[in-house]
Amino acid sequence: MEEPRYKRVVLKLSGEALAGEQGYGIDPDVLHSFGKQLKEVVELGVQAAIVVGGGNIWRGMAGSAKGMDRATADYMGMLATVMNSLALQDALENAGVPTRVQTSIEMRQVAEPYIRRRAIRHLEKGRVVIFASGTGNPYFSTDTTAALRAAEIEAEVILMAKNKVDGVYSADPSRDPEAVKYDSLTYMDVLNQGLAVMDSTASSLCMDNDIPLIVFSIEGQGNIRRVIMGEQLGTVVRGNE
Repeated sequence: MEEPRYKRVVLKLSGEALAGEQGYGIDPDVLHSFGKQLKEVVELGVQAAIVVGGGNIWRGMAGSAKGMDRATADYMGMLATVMNSLALQDALENAGVPTRVQTSIEMRQVAEPYIRRRAIRHLEKGRVVIFASGTGNPYFSTDTTAALRAAEIEAEVILMAKNKVDGVYSADPSRDPEAVKYDSLTYMDVLNQGLAVMDSTASSLCMDNDIPLIVFSIEGQGNIRRVIMGEQLGTVVRGNE
C-alpha cells in the first residue's frame, strides 16, 4: 500500500466552504462530504488537525467596518468558529472518526481548552483535533491560527482548502481572465506581490518556521487525500529557495 507523503497535517477550511451553494450558514451535505474525505485520510494513518474560519456566520472585519468595536467584532467571529467546529465534529463522529474540539477561549461545557501537549496526544491516538476560536486574541485571523498551531504541533504542512479557486493566481481569476495560476511560490513572493493567499502575519510565521503551504480546491471529491498522498494539486508555497 502506498504511504502518504505527510504524516501530520493542519487542514485550513474557510467558513464559506461549510456554507456550500447557499453562501451562508452550514450545509449538512457539505459536512457529510468533509466527514467522508477526512475519514479516508485518517484511515491512512495520517494525524490531522483542522482550523476552520467563521465567515459563513460572522466576519469580524465586516462588523468593524460598520462601526463596531474591532475587538468585540473579532470575539464574535471567534464564537462563530466554535459553532462551525462543533458542526464539523458531529459530521466526523457520524462518519466514525473520533474527534476533539479545543478552544482558545475556555467553554468547558462544549469543548476542551487548548493545551498543546494534549492536542499532540490526541493526534497520536488517531483522533482529529479541531482548533476553534482562533488564537483567542482579537486582530488575528484564522490563517494565523493555522500557522501558529502548525508550528506548535510540528505539522509537516498546512493544507489550505479553497471552495472557489484551485490554487494561487496572479489576480482574482473571477475578475481577471488573464490571471495566471502559480504551481509554486515562496513566502517572499506572496508578501512582495501582495497575493491573497493568507495574511502577512500568517505568511511570515510560516516562512520563519519553514512550514510549507499547499493551496488547492476542496470541491473535487477526494482532493484532500490526493494532496496528502503527494499528488501535485493547486499551488505549493515554501520558504525562500
